[in-house]
This record gives sequence, structure tokens and C-alpha cells, in this order.
Amino acid sequence: MSSVLTRSGVRTWTVALRLLLLATAATIVYTLAVTLIGLALPFQANGSLVSSGGRVVGSALIGQSFTDAKGNPLPQWFQSRPSAAGTGYDGGSSSGSNLGPDNPALRKAIDQRKAVIRSTDGAGTIPADAVTASGSGLDPHISEAYALLQVDRVAAARGLPAATVRSLVERHVQAPDLGYLGEPTVNVLQLNLALEALSR
Repeated sequence: MSSVLTRSGVRTWTVALRLLLLATAATIVYTLAVTLIGLALPFQANGSLVSSGGRVVGSALIGQSFTDAKGNPLPQWFQSRPSAAGTGYDGGSSSGSNLGPDNPALRKAIDQRKAVIRSTDGAGTIPADAVTASGSGLDPHISEAYALLQVDRVAAARGLPAATVRSLVERHVQAPDLGYLGEPTVNVLQLNLALEALSR
């Protein structure tokens, strides 16, 4: 009986040791792989930081507000998608609003956002991304339609021809991932930086 227990105990310890070695090897391989990827892609590994004039102004992966201290849209900038992450675009509080489509608070927020857009960008079809937050609350992109909706306002605020600003938007349209996943988008920070360079 004791010899059976001994053989069983040895087998258990052998299996446990093999699993420990396998897990250790997997951890080392994973760590090396991530480190090598980070070395090969330093821009992405360091947060896809975007610089202008020698200083970091944001990340290509996280949206930001282009509003005044009271939260009113600044007319000379393209506006981002609304954010429900913390006080807005808070990477430490990434989340959507969690409000259903029939929630009165969400409907009120959408109506208020539509009213602001109509007063600043005129009447017309307002894309969904202009009035609703993304699931993460950090989306740095807007739809091509929302960017084009803002062209006339931005052009007027900067004293630029609308055709020039429209052409700038069209040059910043990013194709869907892999050519078919999702819709064409525009990175708002990168567009605004190009706009600022154009206005100099």
C-alpha cells in the first residue's frame, strides 16, 4: 500500500514540476516577445505620443476635448466624439455611459448635443458618433461624416477657404482596419495639428 502511495506521490510531483517548468518557460518567452515588440515599435510601445513644437500634446490612441473652460466647443477646432470616461477622456476611468437607448438621461444628453451642433455647424444629418460616447470613452476618432459636417465652421473661424479645410479632412481619412473592419475614420488630434500647421 505504501509503495503505491509513493509511486502516486512521485508521479504527482513529476507532473507538478513539469507544469512549473512549462509555465516558467511560457512566462520567459512571453516577456521576451513583448520586449522585442516594444523595441521594434517604440512609438506604439511608448503610448503613441504625438508631439508639436517639441512638446507632447496627446496620444494618437486617446481622444481629448477641444473646448473652453466651460465645456463649450472652440469653433476653430474640430470637435471630438463625446466621452463618458470620468470627466472626459480619462484613461483611468475608461468606460461608456452604460445608459440604454431609452434612458431619459441619455436622450436628454443627445438632444443637448444635437442642439449645440445645430447652432455651431448648421442643420443637416448629424452622425451618431457626434452625439454618443464610444464604449471606452477614449475614442480619438470621429467618422468622416462628422468631420465634414464641421468644415464650414472651422474654415470660417480660421479665415480659410472651406475647400482647403475639406481637402485637409479628406487627406486625414483613415481606411477601415484591414480594409473592411469598421468605417473610415479621422483622428481628431492629428487633424487639428495639421489644421494648425496650415493656419500658420
